[in-house]
Amino acid sequence: MGIPVGKLSLYTALGGVRPSACLPITIDVGTNNETLLNDEYYIGLRQRRATGEEYHELLQEFMNAVKQNYGEKVLVQFEDFANHNAFDLLAKYSKSHLVFNDDIQGTASVVLAGLLAALRMIGGGLVDQTYLFLGAGEAGTGIAELIALEMSKHTELPVDDCRKKIWLVDSKGLLVESRKESLQHFKKPFAHEHEELKTLLEAVQSIKPTVLIGTSGVGKTFTQEVIEAMASFNEKPVIFSLSNPTSHSECTAEEAYTWSKGTAVFASGSPFDPVEYEGKTFVPGQSNNAYVFPGFGLGVVISGAIRVHDDMLLAASEALAEEATQENFDKGLIFPPF
Repeated sequence: MGIPVGKLSLYTALGGVRPSACLPITIDVGTNNETLLNDEYYIGLRQRRATGEEYHELLQEFMNAVKQNYGEKVLVQFEDFANHNAFDLLAKYSKSHLVFNDDIQGTASVVLAGLLAALRMIGGGLVDQTYLFLGAGEAGTGIAELIALEMSKHTELPVDDCRKKIWLVDSKGLLVESRKESLQHFKKPFAHEHEELKTLLEAVQSIKPTVLIGTSGVGKTFTQEVIEAMASFNEKPVIFSLSNPTSHSECTAEEAYTWSKGTAVFASGSPFDPVEYEGKTFVPGQSNNAYVFPGFGLGVVISGAIRVHDDMLLAASEALAEEATQENFDKGLIFPPF
């Protein structure tokens, strides 16, 4: 319950949504944790997790009840659902309900804002960059899709063509055409023609991305070789290490600035202190979803919207990017001070 309560506290504190209009809910479908199942003081349902049809029927019943009780304009935010469920639920209910998944859409909106701001530091447009992600789950594919949509919006290129500038590496290596059959559906749009590559370093050397984004949940994966490679073919490599907590961060701010010899444009999912490198102080930005979701939720509610559209996420990204000033950029900060 700490998660929905915490998120709603931020809707109130940062978005000004009145607390009486907020309802924190946890949907308990059981647990597969043996320790909890055998713990007489465990207050959750003491049964194995519901899956498949039973799970989806419960969610359907819940979503129907929400709409029946509170009408079309109640915003349902999904938080911390497992990958496969999160995408399926979002795809299913975004057509019939007002729903928002912060892990997929909120993250993507904030990261896109960071990229739009970073472009003001490095020059060029979204379409001029090549993107490489480490991690192809909710966050990675959500961000990738939003980048493609924003690119398409400003160039009139079909979204499919825009996706071709975006490459993803999952636990088995680069997503490529020859792996398409075995990939989960949300990864398929990003599997392009290329030889199979097993490691991130090989992918970086082969694709030569201008932007490297980590959403893998695995710490220390942006190694010195990876960052030095990024710095070798980019004047200002953009490196986002987004996994939380700090121990899972793909690299630290200090590593990014030191290994790139002070050239990296860096942001992270975890907070890092300012870094001094060769007499210059760099302030790393934190890509925090709280930049977007409280204002996003407020906007959706007061506009009387009954569906969340991708254009709204793009508008949120553009608005956030515009909040960053030259004064921020001079310190290497691509997000406005939190």
